[in-house]
Amino acid sequence: MSDIALGSRTGRFVIAAAVLGSGMALLDGTVVNVALVRIGKELGASLADLQWITNGYLLALASLILLGGSLGDRFGRRRVFVIGVVWFTIASAACGLAQSPGQLIVARVLQGVGGALLTPGSLSMIQASFRPDDRAKAIGTWSGLGGIASAIGPFAGGWLVQYASWRWAFLVNVPLGVATVWIAQLHVPETRDEQADHRFDVAGAALATLALGITTFALIQHEALGVGRAVAVGGVGLAVGAAFVVVEQRTSHPMVQPSLFASRQFSAANAMTLLVYAALGAVFFFLTLQVQTVLGYGPLVAGMASLPVTVLMLLFAARGGELASRIGPRLPMTVGPVVCGIGTLLLSGVGAGSTYWTGILPGISVFGLGLTLLVAPLTATVLAAAPDRYAGVASGVNNAVARAGSLLAVAALPAVVGLSGSDYAVPEAFASAYRTAMLICAVLLVAGGAVSWLLIRNPERAGETAAERERAAVDHAATRHTRSVPAGWSCAGSEGCPGTSHTGGDDLPAGEVPAGR
Repeated sequence: MSDIALGSRTGRFVIAAAVLGSGMALLDGTVVNVALVRIGKELGASLADLQWITNGYLLALASLILLGGSLGDRFGRRRVFVIGVVWFTIASAACGLAQSPGQLIVARVLQGVGGALLTPGSLSMIQASFRPDDRAKAIGTWSGLGGIASAIGPFAGGWLVQYASWRWAFLVNVPLGVATVWIAQLHVPETRDEQADHRFDVAGAALATLALGITTFALIQHEALGVGRAVAVGGVGLAVGAAFVVVEQRTSHPMVQPSLFASRQFSAANAMTLLVYAALGAVFFFLTLQVQTVLGYGPLVAGMASLPVTVLMLLFAARGGELASRIGPRLPMTVGPVVCGIGTLLLSGVGAGSTYWTGILPGISVFGLGLTLLVAPLTATVLAAAPDRYAGVASGVNNAVARAGSLLAVAALPAVVGLSGSDYAVPEAFASAYRTAMLICAVLLVAGGAVSWLLIRNPERAGETAAERERAAVDHAATRHTRSVPAGWSCAGSEGCPGTSHTGGDDLPAGEVPAGR
């Protein structure tokens, strides 16, 4: 079903369910950053424990989100989304009841599993349900409202942590989860890839999980392991990652269709995502600790520090999607990260003696403006570069790349800038490392903008477009892939040819943002 209008009653319910579900996951991620200092004090956690409280969730999310998108395409995007919301809600309750750092880390990992099921479903429901002319604006609305949830998290979480308990930062997900399931079950239509093979790429899922897990372990536990062992363990993680790529290229039912990466637009957008979201995850992690540890802000005031991002996303995120549909994604995806980088440079000056109005507000406002430019065009570009039948997988790939970027940045940067043990609670130690970390983040953001300028292309409207040539490359890669599958496997079977679409005229040329805004 891909004929729902954005302004229709059903369309509004689809957006509401998608925003509530993905917003719950985004809200949780940002709330946890505000609560980290209080969690550390109450549970006696070390810096490595705090990193695992953040990264345990990101690890499960990033490593399983591809599987979550694939399951949605096969068995129903709404069904898998609802299962994910229920799982996430139960795990959130377990987080709120945890009595030790170890218990909280385990519960956070379980939360990440639920997030891996619901996150790609929220976006693929939009891509598969709305008519092509409404998709870019629908994605812009989703990203804008989701961005608000992400940005309002520190504020809401700060209030809960300061005036109630850090536990309510997790328990608040329970009523949100119930509301999301109710809306989805009653008002969201089911969509799936009718040609999908119901077999699972178990080896691919296991290798992806191991690759991220081993690499993250090496980065976070480097001090305990020692330099030599940490490098060796990290090398094993990279080798397992290479094995994942090989398995995906050779299996007849891959979790990630290799033909998707034949599109330069798809590959470039994901490369940009890796750089930008690595920086975004680290910026919020370090800034939230900096204002509490060095400036002495309480959780509520620390949460309010990012309020300008909320306002800007509310006002301009959907317009960012419309702008990209008119002028093409290349310029917004180039300028957005650079503007975020400028904001990060301004934020790097936040230190002892800084005031909110002169130290934080200018930088966070510029940072928010950059986000309004890049978020919707990036998402729309990734999805437009893939056939509709792979909406869940394409969304899963991009979400996995984004979460992996944040995961690796939060794991690696504290070590890179010389933080360890309980340094997060020592103002002098943390302040000197904070500035270096923010400068590194600014470089990553500018690099993301450079990738977009060099590799992202706007769709051409006349004759044979570059996007059409990319789609031809995808189809050619798919044809080569089918020749290597076992005898008897046919494009007429239940799975269809990898990289090809079976949805008729609803498909868009690879790399083209839907028109009609």
